[in-house]
Amino acid sequence: MTVQTAATQGQQPSANAPVYAVIQSVAAPPRVWGFTPEARARRMLAKMGITAVLNQGQAWPTAGSVILLAGDAVIDEALLEGLLESPGVAVTDGDGHEVLAAHVDAAQAPHAARWLGRRPPPDSAFSVLSPRAVAKGYRGSLRKRTDPVCRRVAPGQAGSAERRLYDAAYKGVTDLVTKWVWPGPAFWATRACARLGITPNMVTLLSAVLVGLVIWLFWIGAFGWGLLAAWAMTFLDTVDGKLARVTLTSSAFGDVFDHVLDLVHPPIWYAAWGIGLTAAGASLPANWLAPAIWIIFLGYIGGRLCEGYFLSRFGLEIHMWERFDSRFRLITARRNPNLLLLTAFWLAGRPDWGLLAVAAWHVASDGVHLVRIAQAEALRQRGTPVVSWLRTAA
Repeated sequence: MTVQTAATQGQQPSANAPVYAVIQSVAAPPRVWGFTPEARARRMLAKMGITAVLNQGQAWPTAGSVILLAGDAVIDEALLEGLLESPGVAVTDGDGHEVLAAHVDAAQAPHAARWLGRRPPPDSAFSVLSPRAVAKGYRGSLRKRTDPVCRRVAPGQAGSAERRLYDAAYKGVTDLVTKWVWPGPAFWATRACARLGITPNMVTLLSAVLVGLVIWLFWIGAFGWGLLAAWAMTFLDTVDGKLARVTLTSSAFGDVFDHVLDLVHPPIWYAAWGIGLTAAGASLPANWLAPAIWIIFLGYIGGRLCEGYFLSRFGLEIHMWERFDSRFRLITARRNPNLLLLTAFWLAGRPDWGLLAVAAWHVASDGVHLVRIAQAEALRQRGTPVVSWLRTAA
């Protein structure tokens, strides 16, 4: 494993030195999201290529560096990644009361290990830092800034630790339903899945079944039942990702399966809705249905192309550029905002207007994206970098 060196006190291992890990043993360790802190740490370390995890009592390594972790402390991947890149550092809990992790030279490891779970030493050969000083606050994959998780889990505190990890795993920039409606219910569903041994891929598979059910229900004009199934699917679409992140069970297959499912099904739902209008007794005027569906399909593809172009051109997602873009993501013509339109017009007794509203909203959203691309290009022409406001936010 290659370690990126940092300017810290004391001896530093060479850039290609081996990295070991030692996890402190504790009696009756807490279980958080189904795993003890040691089991969680082993999974994260393995993802980072560190498999040389030594048990207490084994001989200390004589070369390289050592990651030291308290056995009853929960830390997240961002902090562990930051610690790996910062040899010569000890990390406290958020309040600075206890040392919970460290990355030190092998020669310092026996001494540093004695400080795990204790107040930081007043004078040491390694730097003692807060979690925020070690981990990156900006999480591009989660579209937000957040403090890293680094806390001891005392008896009876597993629930609050689970909530903290869940909140850290929740995406920041998203649609209004996912941001404000689903977080609470999805937490309890995620916890139930974790305790019942239900995997993220199982949840995604059930989502795929619901996608097919929604298509059929919309097709036959059963809009009420179809909307119920559609909202259930969007809820499960929130649960599977959170379950994968908090239980550290993400897989390449699951990521691709979930991404392809999310990418393909929305325009098919809208087309099925349009076809079902006749069965529901709410047909559009002659020659309106086909153009409306074509506008939706082309608008959907156009929106995705705009997002893809912005990402490839500027290196960040379009909805993460400025605050306006993140706020517009709340309502842009994606599945959940469009479902809100369909639901509202169905409740009003005009499902036909719902389809037209979705078509119009796709055109409007694409127009906003094109304007934002033009503005970003103009900014780049003037030599100003296009960066996410989340990177520069305090």
